[in-house]
Amino acid sequence: MPLRVTFSPEADDRLEALQTYLADRFYPSRSEAYVRRLAMRCLSIGSAPLQGQRRDDIRPGVRTTGFERNVTILFEVRETEVIILDIYYGGRQVPFLVP
Repeated sequence: MPLRVTFSPEADDRLEALQTYLADRFYPSRSEAYVRRLAMRCLSIGSAPLQGQRRDDIRPGVRTTGFERNVTILFEVRETEVIILDIYYGGRQVPFLVP
């Protein structure tokens, strides 16, 4: 059974900021479609929560996975849910997190 996927406030803000950023540079409909695909990718993590790279160097239990070569999705798997912690676009560095 897939785990429930939730977005942290930071991840929600990042999705909104990414859509605005892309809309300013490309067609708004293309930015909406891209962010929609990204959100669907995040939601799909609940079906296979142990995918991606385990990143205990960032914080114990954190994992990362990519999306279309431009995005790193930072998430944490808990007993009953996956939490999307943050989303990094365009090579931005993933910071170390405080436990």
